[in-house]
Amino acid sequence: MLTSKQRAYLRSLANGYDTILIVGKGGVSDQTIKQAADAIKKRELIKGKVLESAGATPREISEQIANEINADVVQVIGTKFVLYKRNEKEPKIELPKASKNK
Repeated sequence: MLTSKQRAYLRSLANGYDTILIVGKGGVSDQTIKQAADAIKKRELIKGKVLESAGATPREISEQIANEINADVVQVIGTKFVLYKRNEKEPKIELPKASKNK
């Protein structure tokens, strides 16, 4: 689970990223899941877009993909979404530490 500080950090990183995952009228297919899993394994942070013809909201689609690949939804804005999953073997993104408030 990401903290708000970590989420904000990931959102700022995602600003410079290109959209690499597009979900169209076929919705979320096995090919879409495979593409997302492969991309997130290499990059840890991916940006996707949901076309109007997808038949579901960008929030629903992003959560469905995130559940399938065990990732976190960082943000959903309009038709775009950002997913994050830490690569345990070769981490590329260093998240800010979670504060320990009591």
